[in-house]
Amino acid sequence: MDTKNTRYFKVVSDEQESVREVLSDVYRALQQKGYNPVNQIIGYIMSDDPTYITNFANARSRISHFTRDEILEELIRTFINVQKLDR
Repeated sequence: MDTKNTRYFKVVSDEQESVREVLSDVYRALQQKGYNPVNQIIGYIMSDDPTYITNFANARSRISHFTRDEILEELIRTFINVQKLDR
């Protein structure tokens, strides 16, 4: 066993994947119900009022499993990764 070299290993947590997945599903549910998804999600994040998110497709229940901080973290991480790709 080589103990002189350190290996860096990073696992993307299931939670991060879940936040992304739930946000995508909530976005689609809001679109399908005729809402502006961006405005509704911003309203939810700013106020922590779950009524900004439709009950359709269980969207409200699913998004409420995450804190606003977790949602913002995922949004910012995704934005930064997209910006890196655009360069």
